[in-house]
Amino acid sequence: MKKDIEIPEVKDVHLAAVKVFNEQFETYEWNVYLINNSNDPLEMVLIVSKGYDKKRETSLMRHKIEVLPARNFAKIEYLQDEVLQLNNEFKVTYFEGSKMMEKTFVFRANSIKEKDLTKIPVIPEKGILAK
Repeated sequence: MKKDIEIPEVKDVHLAAVKVFNEQFETYEWNVYLINNSNDPLEMVLIVSKGYDKKRETSLMRHKIEVLPARNFAKIEYLQDEVLQLNNEFKVTYFEGSKMMEKTFVFRANSIKEKDLTKIPVIPEKGILAK
């Protein structure tokens, strides 16, 4: 019975932390982006995020994106410097066609650093991909 359940593998959907300049506050900040590097739009995207370690946990944050077009990206949330010291987990659920897809992305504690910036899909700036 369990062997008959097909669990689709998430491909070409990524989560990245990108350091961008905030013109309003005239400072650089880390933002998390959902990247759709597939040929199909993502529909009804739901994201639940939290930061945690053994002693601390942040509040749950919930985000919704109606449609994320193919080969596009969307800003999910700003990461305060204090939460970069925590594990930051993002549970992403969406529909691709008629299939419901789900993946949990994690930025490990202290893994978001400028020295680790690399080229990422779709977004022109460099960033750090979540595992």
